[in-house]
Amino acid sequence: MSLEAPTVQVVRRAAKHLRGVLRSTPLLESDALNARTGGRIFLKAECLQRCGSFKVRGAYALLAERTPEERRRGVVAWSSGNHGLGVAYAARRLAMRATLVMPKDAPAIKVRMASELGADIVFYDRRYDNREEIGKTLADEGGAIIAPSYDHPHIIAGQGTVALEIIEEMEAMGASPDTVLVCCGGGGLAAGVALALSDQMRKPDLVTVEPAGFDDMARSLAAGRRVRNDVMTGSICDSLLAPEPGAITFPILSAYGASGVAVSDEEVRAAMRFAFLELKMVLEPGGAVSLAAALFGKVPLKGKTAALTLTGGNVDQTLFRRVLESGPPDSP
Repeated sequence: MSLEAPTVQVVRRAAKHLRGVLRSTPLLESDALNARTGGRIFLKAECLQRCGSFKVRGAYALLAERTPEERRRGVVAWSSGNHGLGVAYAARRLAMRATLVMPKDAPAIKVRMASELGADIVFYDRRYDNREEIGKTLADEGGAIIAPSYDHPHIIAGQGTVALEIIEEMEAMGASPDTVLVCCGGGGLAAGVALALSDQMRKPDLVTVEPAGFDDMARSLAAGRRVRNDVMTGSICDSLLAPEPGAITFPILSAYGASGVAVSDEEVRAAMRFAFLELKMVLEPGGAVSLAAALFGKVPLKGKTAALTLTGGNVDQTLFRRVLESGPPDSP
């Protein structure tokens, strides 16, 4: 099957695939966050999506576009957790076999959830192994298709349905965003959001948010070319440690005029505590980076209307307990 260039029309087609299969997650507003930022902030709660993350959107959009023959051959994906969970869920819904290549240090909750969804799991070591090579070998052996975690038109389109819902939900509240903050690893969600926002009469500022030291997208957008991270481990945000921006995602974000910021692990921990205590929500570290950016003034939001993504809630119980006990909700 030939690949289509990702466009807003492909995003809308993905939304049709997802209708009735996945949730339209709530868009929430917090008085405490508004007071903290001086703006009006809307929170897209993708942590309440099926499988606990937005990633299932892109996975289902991709597999729904496959032919019956491709579906019979199964699917292989590499992921630290959430993309794998999305692939496993989508494959089960579409009666496909799924094999996931996951790091040995993946959160236990994500490994358990993937197994319960029926996926076969192959582990690798982030320090020494190449997950893409392992995945491609497995796919070649079984004739399976590959579901990339972010750099694929249908993956990007599926993730972009988040922004279609944000636009619709904000319009229903009589609001429109000046700024949209998006949690970012390889850029699939951010690129999909850019596509969905691209035909708005007034395009909002789009800001990617990454862990400090792993802000390859921010640095790439500033440099005008793709740059890599120097290391692959060392942040609490396990789901956002892509080596470099995608070959498809980066040009989309660059053409949109997106910019990027980074947050520290301590700021992420504080955002997780804030979400639990003020929003009554559980966020995993990678799902909290946009909230951290808003809380700690990484993007000027005073007097503005903004939307930000809470992208995942699959956090290990032990880690989450340590985060809650490590300090107050409003400071590192």
